[in-house]
Amino acid sequence: MECRKGIDYTGISVAFSCHDGEGNYLLSKRTDQCRDEHGRWESGSGAVDLGEDVIEALIKEISEEYGTKPISYEFIGFRDLHREHNGEQTHWLAIDFKVLIDPATVINAEPHKHDEIGWFKLGAFPEPLHSQHPAYLKKYEEIL
Repeated sequence: MECRKGIDYTGISVAFSCHDGEGNYLLSKRTDQCRDEHGRWESGSGAVDLGEDVIEALIKEISEEYGTKPISYEFIGFRDLHREHNGEQTHWLAIDFKVLIDPATVINAEPHKHDEIGWFKLGAFPEPLHSQHPAYLKKYEEIL
């Protein structure tokens, strides 16, 4: 039997808030092809694979989702994420980053996972947000 990240053992992920340095943050709206949280807006994240460096995972995930690379990044903290998915309890450890990117280089590099992407000011994010996003914003409101 194959062990499943976040269910059979704690999954590790990088989560990132990409910004343009002018107070705008990049969010994506999840499609029905995502694992869960369909139609909800999020900042971005991805699993860290076995043997993968956390910073390599961060750069890879930003490139895969938005077709760009960070100008700079800042580790801002971590979170334990406990929730239920399809009737099973999940546990992920998210390693959180604030990431500066050039808006001119951003594309929706995963249209099968993102119905749309957009730039938004803090306090003016679209609804509905990913279930974990309100707590994320509250924890990091002074940093973001």
